[in-house]
Amino acid sequence: MLGHRGPFSCMPDSVPACRSGILAAMHDITSHTLRGVEVLSLCDAVGPMAGSLGAPVTEKFPNAAPELWPDLRIAEPTLFTSGDHWILHFHCFLLRDATGRNVLVDTGIGTASSPAADWAPVPGRLLDALADEAGLAPSDIDVVVLTHLHSDHAGGCVTDGEPVFPNARHIVQQAEVDWLARTASSPILGSVVDPLRRAGALDTLHGPLRLAEFVDLVPTPGHTPGHQSIVVDDHRLVIAGDVVLHPVQLIDPSIHYLHDENPQTAATTRTTLLNEIRTRNGLLAAPHLPHPFIELHPHHP
Repeated sequence: MLGHRGPFSCMPDSVPACRSGILAAMHDITSHTLRGVEVLSLCDAVGPMAGSLGAPVTEKFPNAAPELWPDLRIAEPTLFTSGDHWILHFHCFLLRDATGRNVLVDTGIGTASSPAADWAPVPGRLLDALADEAGLAPSDIDVVVLTHLHSDHAGGCVTDGEPVFPNARHIVQQAEVDWLARTASSPILGSVVDPLRRAGALDTLHGPLRLAEFVDLVPTPGHTPGHQSIVVDDHRLVIAGDVVLHPVQLIDPSIHYLHDENPQTAATTRTTLLNEIRTRNGLLAAPHLPHPFIELHPHHP
C-alpha cells in the first residue's frame, strides 16, 4: 500500500507493542483513493491543549500503563511538549465521491472567536488548506459531515452567525443534538447548531446512512452519545473522528480518554472498529494523530 512509514512503524527497533503484534504504519501521504472515492486530509492546526483543558498527557489517558509512555516518547517525540503535555494535530478530511460531490468531514477549530478559542490553537487554517490542497472554495462543499459536536470538530461551521459552507447540507446524529441540548455548559448549541437550523442547512440522522456508493455513515458512540464515523468500502478506510485520539490507544484500545462521555462504551466502540479495519487491512484516518492515515493489519499469534 502506498505511503510513507512514519516513526511509529513496525520495524525491528520499533515500540514493543509492534513487536507483540499490533501492526500500525502511519502515513504522511495526504490522500488515498478507494473505489473511485478520493479521501484527502486537510491540516487545520497543530498545538497543545491550553486553558482549562491543559494537563499532562498521562492525565488525559488515566488508565494507560505507565510503562507505555517512554516508548511512545521515543517513537513520536513531536507529540509531547517539554512539560509533557500532548501536542494534537487537528485534521479534517475531504471526500470526493464518484459523482464529483465534495464532502467535508468536520470543520476544525474555527476562527479566533470560535467556541474552541479558550483551549485550542486558533485560528484554524482549514479554508486555506481547502484552497491550497483541493482547489476548492467554501461554496464548493456540497455536504459537511460532523463526526460530533465538540468545538474542535464543529467550530469552523459558522462565523458571525452564518454558515461558512453556504451550499452544504450539514449532517449530524440526532442523538448528538439531543445530548448537546442537555449540556448547559456547551456553547456549540447556540453558536453552531441554532444558526445552521435557521439557515435550513442542518440534517439530523437516527442511525446509519448510505451517503454515496461505497461510503456509509455509522454511529460510533462513546466519546459522545451521537458520535459517527465514515466507512469507505466496508472498512478499507474509516474516518473515525475521536474514536481513536492518541497512538497509545492503538497499543491498548481499552485505554480511556478523560473527556469521553462514556469511557467504557468508547473503549468497546474503539476495539470493535479497529478490529473491523484490521480484517480488511484497512486505513484509519483519525483527526488528532500525527499522521493522517494509519495502516492496520490483523493480529498474528
